Amino acid sequence: MPIESAGNQGLRDGLLESFGHELNQAGYAKTTVREHIRAAQHFIYWTDRKGTAVADLNESYIESFGCHLDRCRCPGYHHTDVVNLQSGARVFLAYLRDAGVTASIAPQTMPEAALLTAFHHWTQQQRGTCDATLYHYGLAIRELLTCLGDDPGRFDAQSLRKFVLERSQKLGWSAAKNCATATRMFLRFLIAVGKCPAGLDASIPALAHWRLSSLPRYLQSDEVEHVIASCDRASPVGRRDHAILLLLARCALRAGDIVQLRLGDIDWEQAWIRVSGKSRCQTLLPLTQEVGDALVAYLQNGRRAWGTDRLFTRSRPPCRGFATHSAVSLIVRGAMRRAGITSANRGAAHILRHSAATSMLRQGASLQEIGTVLRHRAIQTTEIYAKVDVTALRLIAQPWPEVESC
Repeated sequence: MPIESAGNQGLRDGLLESFGHELNQAGYAKTTVREHIRAAQHFIYWTDRKGTAVADLNESYIESFGCHLDRCRCPGYHHTDVVNLQSGARVFLAYLRDAGVTASIAPQTMPEAALLTAFHHWTQQQRGTCDATLYHYGLAIRELLTCLGDDPGRFDAQSLRKFVLERSQKLGWSAAKNCATATRMFLRFLIAVGKCPAGLDASIPALAHWRLSSLPRYLQSDEVEHVIASCDRASPVGRRDHAILLLLARCALRAGDIVQLRLGDIDWEQAWIRVSGKSRCQTLLPLTQEVGDALVAYLQNGRRAWGTDRLFTRSRPPCRGFATHSAVSLIVRGAMRRAGITSANRGAAHILRHSAATSMLRQGASLQEIGTVLRHRAIQTTEIYAKVDVTALRLIAQPWPEVESC
């Protein structure tokens, strides 16, 4: 067993103390904090016996630690619950990464890891692409590298087209479009850094999609009210979900808007809420009494978060902001299920946005007014709602030959 210096022992004790403080700040229960600290102590003891420095720890050690627990004979440590001990060690490793003690990403020898990292840096610098977009790009690019290999010099137009076309047959239009876009952007990066021939990005086909070919999915006004009323406002989670549903249904926000909202985005005196939409364009929207009351109820008796200014946070530890817009759609899908309304498989949050626009149209609002509320930059984007304005369409509908007009 290596002899540990007093300095190393002090470093480990300091890390464990900071780790426990971080868990308390994140809202973990006291029993869970004790369990995770005990797991971290056991993990450090085990890695120290192996002679591994804290700075060199990565995910591979978590897997090895799990194998060690099955036959552990470490004095003073209990190992009856292998899953919880391994889980606590993984939480500790994540803390070390966030604190900068270990590498932010586990070391990988695969060339694709270096390619993806370089692509992310290049795309952020050249196009200002946000992290969420890069995450979705990465999913498609990893599949591309798995199928075609990690040597860009061997890419050719035929194999690239085959990859995109095969993927498009298995996915919906939106996911297939993202795959084609990600592949095209990745090829442009490779061309820019001289790793593949120029013009290869032109081999990626554009996927056919006809504007206005489908109707927007929406709920009737009474269904929207049932969805909003399904929240249990006596509980902290219910108050949070109620505020989110009102912002989606009354202010026609996107799920991504909800994720990005900060405490400072609400001007209580002037009754405005600042929304950062697509392309990070900021817009001031009026804060109605109903929405404002719901936000106050949530902030006073529902928000559990320390160290973050995100308006809406997770209900379970770690109490931090939502990672992606999918969390908002899950909230909406759950509310629809409680209200007895069939939920869409994806994009549930956007249905409330469509419902708000459709409701405004029925109440006599023009497409220009609806486009302003929805923050569309072009009226062509709002044109899809003209297809659900049955009253106006009746005025211009032509009778079918030999059939009386409706």
